[in-house]
Amino acid sequence: MKAEKVRKYRPFPRVDLPDRQWPGKQLEKAPVWCSVDLRDGNQALQTPMDLERKLKLFKLLVDVGFKEIEVGFPSAAAVEYAFVRELIEGNLIPNDVTIQVLTQARDHLIRKTFEAVEGAKNVIVHLYNSTSALQRDVVFKADKAEVIDIAVRGAKLLTELKEKANNPGIRFQYSPESFTSTELDYALDVCHAVLDVWQPSPSNKVVINLPATVEMCTPNIHADQIEWMSRNLKNRENIIISLHAHNDRGTAVAATELALMAGADRVEGTLFGNGERTGNVDIVTTALNLFTQGINPKLNFSNINSVKKIYEECTRMEVHERHPYAGALVYTAFSGSHQDAISKGMAAHEKSDANEWAVPYLPIDPSDVGRTYEKIIRINSQSGKGGVAYILEQEFGLKLPKTMQPEFGKIIQKVTDNKGNELPPKSILEVFKKEYLELNTPYSLKHCSIHTDADSESGNGKGQDKTSINAVVLMHGVQTYIAGRGNGPIDAFANGLKEQLDFGFLIETYDEHAIEHGSASRAVTYISLKNDNDDIFFGAGLDSNISLASFKALLSALNRMEM
Repeated sequence: MKAEKVRKYRPFPRVDLPDRQWPGKQLEKAPVWCSVDLRDGNQALQTPMDLERKLKLFKLLVDVGFKEIEVGFPSAAAVEYAFVRELIEGNLIPNDVTIQVLTQARDHLIRKTFEAVEGAKNVIVHLYNSTSALQRDVVFKADKAEVIDIAVRGAKLLTELKEKANNPGIRFQYSPESFTSTELDYALDVCHAVLDVWQPSPSNKVVINLPATVEMCTPNIHADQIEWMSRNLKNRENIIISLHAHNDRGTAVAATELALMAGADRVEGTLFGNGERTGNVDIVTTALNLFTQGINPKLNFSNINSVKKIYEECTRMEVHERHPYAGALVYTAFSGSHQDAISKGMAAHEKSDANEWAVPYLPIDPSDVGRTYEKIIRINSQSGKGGVAYILEQEFGLKLPKTMQPEFGKIIQKVTDNKGNELPPKSILEVFKKEYLELNTPYSLKHCSIHTDADSESGNGKGQDKTSINAVVLMHGVQTYIAGRGNGPIDAFANGLKEQLDFGFLIETYDEHAIEHGSASRAVTYISLKNDNDDIFFGAGLDSNISLASFKALLSALNRMEM
């Protein structure tokens, strides 16, 4: 962009609030949540939801735990009206759920709205009109007094129609639309004029919704606006201050969190942030942010995959793979250092008796939202030895010794560098088999028998060399007879091999473990050998017989020594 274009824009004005209190506050409880997926979310879809999808999404919202759900703008379109009637006449609204309906402050729209909600037990009628200077001057060509008069006339008609309906379950909400770009003192005047009509009380509280219809300022200024309003609204104890943040600057979640610290009581938003332009505040993220701070969000996202699936079916939109908490890749680490830390953190957590979750790079336990640990670590060219070892252990039960991990990590990195993309677990196992378990040249075991003397004083008379072995090993294509003695099978086998080879080696490390349980269990053995130049070579062997697994591992290391 051209530098001179910046002159078109100006900083958003700050709020004169030198004694602001919200920076020192801490969130301690969940707000009242109101889903606007069926209104703000639906009107932002390229293909709006049909009745079936709306009903399916409404059920999901109820199942998740929303107690207030904005179900539409019934006076705006026949399909909106029909949906509200379907919910009411079909008795689909639980007794503890309040539906919310939106209407502009225009007489015929308000009357149509009350017709739509007839018979509903609990309803919030949401009245709004635009109040910002830009809207007043450019859109409505109205002065401040005229805009207040629009709001007051609408508020009076709501009161009149509620009395006629004789339904105590009807509640009121007012929004000075584009609140954040409205002069604060004027926004206060409009709200007070409406409240003077409605006369809120402890038993009949009124919702004052203060929407960031277009996000234009930093989250701290938004918090200042909310704290200023919260301080200056009359009869504050009888008012529920509601937030309705949009995400034009990409900070709707932060703005909402700070505004809650500033005194707001309620949040309107959508699942996964769907909404016009860049969307509404994402309630999934906001709620789970509270959860990770030890606050019960009063919404149940313990099966986030199911929520995401239904949302995608209803909206025909996809949740981004990096979306907080719900994305396909958010519990996945590709970086080697991250993988190593996660692997160690998971192991430490499983051994710990502490209830607190503390695993590096994972701010939430994936199982708390119905995700699993299986795919936390995935392998590409950025991965490290710890991640590769974690995959082999978690997916296939192969516990590589720490001393072996760097060697195999380099092998995998070479493969991923050549491929240029992710290496799935099965491919990692195939590389391990090819490099170690199935490496049969130039040495491979054809046959062997093991004998252990019952008398521990056999051999040299000091309890040594009590095991003897006879084997046939294919060496460079030639079947070679091996005979050796040692203090155990692997020692005897190594001694027999040394007599047939023209180079020396020493066994540096030996590790073994079982892979499966029961009578059909198999053992895997890892051996490292040192040659005459002090170079180290690893091998691995797998067999139902631990001795044979050891022999195969030794030959595997010898084969790698001659590669």
